[in-house]
Amino acid sequence: MIYAFGRGMLPWEKESAARHLPTYVAGLVYHAGIFAAIALALAQAAGIHLPNAAVSVIRISMAAGLCVGAGLLLKRLTKSQLRHISCPDDYAANILVDGFILAGLLSSWLPAALPVFHVAAIVTFLYMPLGKIRHCFFFFYSRFLFGSYFGRRGVLPPKRAAKA
Repeated sequence: MIYAFGRGMLPWEKESAARHLPTYVAGLVYHAGIFAAIALALAQAAGIHLPNAAVSVIRISMAAGLCVGAGLLLKRLTKSQLRHISCPDDYAANILVDGFILAGLLSSWLPAALPVFHVAAIVTFLYMPLGKIRHCFFFFYSRFLFGSYFGRRGVLPPKRAAKA
């Protein structure tokens, strides 16, 4: 479990991430922006007034996440290799989540944008189990199964081959 949720999430422990480090880092920033928008939506729904420092951190995270999300969408649109393996859900999920983050960012400054953010949050949460972003539901469960299954068999953490 410790490996699956800790070191096993690091880029050098993942074959694809290790070869695409800038995209891995972009994904971290994107997900931080998404989590910030979710935190803001939940706080607003619960009627919790966040301190100014927390709102500032959330704004910065959402702004960075939005920029990276738009960049990842642009990368998917412009790189032929990515376009070839992309399906409509890849684009829809990215656009939907970018819109959710943008609405959250705007609502943090403009109270008039709050209803738009709430609608964007509802649509995003309803889409979660149906589209590509369903991984947010299954992430912890799948990492738990990964760690328990392979950890019990003694194959985690993987042994490093000795260099000759």
